[in-house]
Amino acid sequence: MICSAERNLTREQLARFADCSFIDRGENIIISGATGCGKSYLACAIGYQACSKGKKVVYFSLPKLLGKLKSDKLDGRFRKEIDRIENKNLLILDDWGLAPLDTASRLALLQIIEDRHNKYATIITSQLPVAAWHQYINESTIADAILDRIIHQAHRIDLMGESLRKIHAFKPM
Repeated sequence: MICSAERNLTREQLARFADCSFIDRGENIIISGATGCGKSYLACAIGYQACSKGKKVVYFSLPKLLGKLKSDKLDGRFRKEIDRIENKNLLILDDWGLAPLDTASRLALLQIIEDRHNKYATIITSQLPVAAWHQYINESTIADAILDRIIHQAHRIDLMGESLRKIHAFKPM
């Protein structure tokens, strides 16, 4: 990960998260930025560090998780999966805002966030700026409930700069 003023990421910020004390306090991290700027990489690096410190961590692409929960509802595994997610010290939700939410997805997301609130930490990565999240959730009451539990206890990292994939792309000879 490239730490620099141009990327809006400092070594001091990384060091604050490396001790994983934010997890013990049940705080969240929101990592936003353009495609390829390193959001998922950073979230996974923090998750890896948490694992090395003995924390229980689970990673999901949010669209895939919500799809899985829909199928789990059909065959009776929904509650078991929700319980499994709730009891992890750190939940990483990647690609927030990538796919539209239907009512079942909104309610499942609310349940996950509510169950973890003030007990466990969550990292969310998103291309959407936080100001657009209410509109993304697209149901005012549920959006208020979800965002109230996420945003007010969140550290924010707004990554900047060009796509790291573009910078490090293979260049044929």
